[in-house]
Amino acid sequence: MIRYALLCAQEHEFDGWFPSSAGFEAQAASGEVSCPVCGSAEVRKALMAPGLGRGTKKGAKSNEIPVSPEPAQKLNMMMLALRKHVEENCDYVGDKFAEEARRIHYGEADRREIYGEATLDEARDLIDEGVEVAPLPIVPPVRAN
Repeated sequence: MIRYALLCAQEHEFDGWFPSSAGFEAQAASGEVSCPVCGSAEVRKALMAPGLGRGTKKGAKSNEIPVSPEPAQKLNMMMLALRKHVEENCDYVGDKFAEEARRIHYGEADRREIYGEATLDEARDLIDEGVEVAPLPIVPPVRAN
């Protein structure tokens, strides 16, 4: 797998993983690669530095690069805050999520914010029907150092 730094026509930056360079080219040409910010399918590779290994420490792999934990912790806290907001402000409908989301979408139930569980197939079907859904982030436990 190859990770590419990508740019859309609006200059939004994001990453994508592809089986090969040819795989990226084929997916981009067919419009399968789109910007997660604006949805633009006009995507190109951005300039990126190669991932080079640094000197090895005893027991470390040669291609490991030290990464600061702060960005990961910040992202984890943001996902935790989002999940907490949803749980405190939306109705939990359990495994009836797909059914209830449809009822709300088609005006058969009062409009309200809900969350619950759905299978991948149920989520795809909802999206195909135009029902607005989004997955809640799975938040790993916060670890103290």
